[in-house]
This record gives sequence, structure tokens and C-alpha cells, in this order.
Amino acid sequence: MDFILSGAAACGACLFTNPLEVVKTRMQLQGELKSRGTYQIYYRNVFHAFYTIGKVDGLAGLQKGLVPGLVYQFFMNGVRLGSYSIIESSGYIHTDGRVSAAKTTVAGAAAGVVGAVMGSPIYLVKTHIQNQATSSIAVGHQYQHQGMVHALAAIHKQHGILGLWRGSSAAVPRVSVGSAAQLYSFAASKELVIDLQVFPEGSWLVALCAGMISSVVVVAAMTPFDVVSTRLYNQPVDHTGKGELYKGFGDCFSKTLKKEGVTGLYKGLGASYFRLGPHTILSLLFWDELRKLWQQRR
Repeated sequence: MDFILSGAAACGACLFTNPLEVVKTRMQLQGELKSRGTYQIYYRNVFHAFYTIGKVDGLAGLQKGLVPGLVYQFFMNGVRLGSYSIIESSGYIHTDGRVSAAKTTVAGAAAGVVGAVMGSPIYLVKTHIQNQATSSIAVGHQYQHQGMVHALAAIHKQHGILGLWRGSSAAVPRVSVGSAAQLYSFAASKELVIDLQVFPEGSWLVALCAGMISSVVVVAAMTPFDVVSTRLYNQPVDHTGKGELYKGFGDCFSKTLKKEGVTGLYKGLGASYFRLGPHTILSLLFWDELRKLWQQRR
């Protein structure tokens, strides 16, 4: 039940934040490996990107990749948050009744690794589909998938089972860092808000405030890993399945830093917060409330 509740909470958040994920993906791929001023800017900021995608691709364009997005959230966050719930229930993350920074970080990172490995094939497909756009506003490499199942079948047919895990070298550090930052900051913030007694005991506002604090920490820690992950997943590959732009996580990180500077690693930061921020707040709020409801029914 921990896994089901966690997956359901993440899916609920995804319904609201998927358009922001589309915008974030496009902005992270815009001007890939090009110096500032040497490429055409289709998306000037989050709001302009929303307007442009809606105008050219229609409102449906803002919900591209929703199906793989929901599947990814259910399995990846179901496993990640579900695993963490079990670890938390065992009392591991506390020392003398207080949240332990070291233990919570380790637990969050470990849960993130498991979730990232399981969800990587769906994240690969989600990235491809979300970046598919009309040629007039297209950025990065354009795949021509007809849907999630078609994409999975095509990648498997061309590159085998291992081809479905292409880009996982970036997914693991991305999700493990994000998971550790999210779950520790959420647990510590929740404990702090409870100590301050700002809200009544058991109020949903405790989880909301803790989620808002956690969202800022997550975006700051995760964005460089997110940019690298998006680019590794979306890069074109040769007939053997080998990436044509990057050899792996380290190569992508160093090339992006060399060509685009530190700002390249934080490309789409505004879009990242508008997507990761609400998703973190909503998923943690739904997760916390669903667990409380389940415990009350038992």
C-alpha cells in the first residue's frame, strides 16, 4: 500500500505539472552546445514558452508525454517514496527521536537510485515525446514517436533491451541527488514547522509548508543534473545505440560547462522551478495526506 499511495500521489501532481515539464525540457535543449548569441531563441522565458507552444502546437502540445509521464511517476515515485516510507516506518531516519540529516539523506538517495533505474525507460520515451514539436519551434534532436508503446517497441527493436536504459547514467545521479535533497529537507522542515506550533496538530498545512521549503532546495540541487539528464536522453544515436553528442554523464556535464558556462547547467532554471516546485509541493502534500488517511482507516 505504501507503494500504491506514493505512486498515486505523484500521478496527481503530474496532471498539474506536465505542461511545465514540456516547457522545461524544451528550454533545456534550446541552444544545446552553442555559445550564447549564436542560436535562435524560440523560448525566451517560461511564459513565452507556454504562449509559443500553445500557439503553434495547440493546447494538446502542452500536455505532450502525459501518458508516459503518469506511468513514470507511478512506478518511479511509487518505488522511491514507497521504499522511503518503509525505511521511515522502521525508525531508521531518526536519532533520539529527531530527524537525522545523514540517515535521511542516505535513505533518500538509496530510494532514489532504485526508482531511477526502474523508471529510466519510461523517462527516456517521455523526454523524446515532450520534445517533439512543429519544425518552426523545434529544438534539439527530434524523434518521431507515435506514442509511448510505439516508442518503447521501436527503441527495443533497434537497440535491444539495453537501449531502453540509455541515459540511465544521468538518471541515477539526478534522482538520487534530488531524492536526498527533497526527502531530507521535507522531513527536517516538517519537524521544524511542528516544533514552532504554527498550525494545529495533524494539519495539512504542515506538509504544505514543508513541501514549499523542500521545493526550493530540490530545484537548486537538482537542476544541473536535470539538464544533463535531459540532453543525454534526447541526443541522437548511431545504429549501435551509441550517443552522437555525449559519451556519458561526465562528458555531457563538461561539454555543457565548456560551451555554455555555468548558466548552461542552470538553463531553464525558471521553468525547472515552475515544474519541480509545484510537483514537489503537491506530490509531498498528497503523499503525506494519503498516508494519514490510510493509517486512520487501519
